[in-house]
Amino acid sequence: MTRRALFSLLQSQPTRPLSRQSSLLPQSSSSHTFHPSSSLLTKFSRSYSFLRHPNHRPTSFPQPLTSPMATSAAGDSSSAVAFPLSASNVLKINKGDITKWFVDASSDAIVNPANERMLGGGGADGAIHRAAGPELREACFKVPEVSAGIRCPTGEARITPNSLNVARDNNIKYVAFPAVSCGVYGYPFEEAADVAISTIKEFANDFKEVHFVLFSDEIYAVWVKKAKELLQE
Repeated sequence: MTRRALFSLLQSQPTRPLSRQSSLLPQSSSSHTFHPSSSLLTKFSRSYSFLRHPNHRPTSFPQPLTSPMATSAAGDSSSAVAFPLSASNVLKINKGDITKWFVDASSDAIVNPANERMLGGGGADGAIHRAAGPELREACFKVPEVSAGIRCPTGEARITPNSLNVARDNNIKYVAFPAVSCGVYGYPFEEAADVAISTIKEFANDFKEVHFVLFSDEIYAVWVKKAKELLQE
């Protein structure tokens, strides 16, 4: 079984998933396998919304995600660009496959932009489910429905700050985000980058490293440009 990924939390030790359409998936063992934790699933937060643009146009998402990228804090590829957030904290922007991202398999987690059903979908969510295998779907299926077919209803808050709050509360030191809603849901890249990176600035002292792992050249270029604007002022 391959490695796991970013929102419907899967780990052998109890932890708590992230926000509504995102669940935190801390990295498991060094063999990169998924170990669902049912104890975490009952604590799933249901009050946060997916970042979706009101005029989005659903688009296709490249399948599979195969671009090369860094897999550890010490082994970044040439695509990684680092931006210091403080003396001991850094934001890194990588181009590649978020399902292959990990740092130490114990204090790291990735954010999965799950849909309301939490059973897999398109884009990064689908890629994460394929990488995790059936254990992720089985673990998500056990999350109680709040209405017919809905385990994670859309709320009124953004997912990025909630994801970071949950990661911090679970002693996660390294966290990775995809470009949330910029694939299938068509959210404008510039606006999404502005929201995400601005939010990361507010949590600068809470994590050793925050990563954005981005699947396309265009999105990667936008994120790097926006980070330079916001973090090198």
